[in-house]
Amino acid sequence: MRMTADSRLILVAQIAGGFGVKGEVRVTAYTAEPMALMAYGPLLRADGSVGLTLTSARPDKNGVVGRAKEIATKEEADALRGLKLHIPRDRLPAPDEDEFYLTDLVGLQARDPAGVVLGAVRSVQNFGADDMLEIAPAAGGPTWYLPFTREAVPDVHIADGWLLAVRPVEVGEREPD
Repeated sequence: MRMTADSRLILVAQIAGGFGVKGEVRVTAYTAEPMALMAYGPLLRADGSVGLTLTSARPDKNGVVGRAKEIATKEEADALRGLKLHIPRDRLPAPDEDEFYLTDLVGLQARDPAGVVLGAVRSVQNFGADDMLEIAPAAGGPTWYLPFTREAVPDVHIADGWLLAVRPVEVGEREPD
């Protein structure tokens, strides 16, 4: 599977294990609407191969419970526990005007207020609080993180390939009183 910007894989769910004794599977959804997993077609493994094809589903507290073409028994469902499920980016609906998917930030140039390129967004991470942009410096060296807040990233220009990055002043960087 050749990956382009619109077909890169987006993590949408993870198999949580079997449900009941009749071969149903519990799937934790990372989508705003868990039942949307049914509309995406086959859910893929990280390598692009088919991981799970839901044939029926019903909402559950963390996602969906349903039947899948690849699973006939509870043991088969349990054996797939932890499998991360993806879809190509182009299967997601188009975002509304002035909205975007976090994955669309990856690859954008991070520019300071003077227009100097600081680096490029390598990934979007969430360590339990807010989303953080991992920035790979233009000059090389270790990556650094920028909170994805209105203060730190006041402007995003996806079509033009850049965002405005305002690095917060860190303790110890201030002038002494």
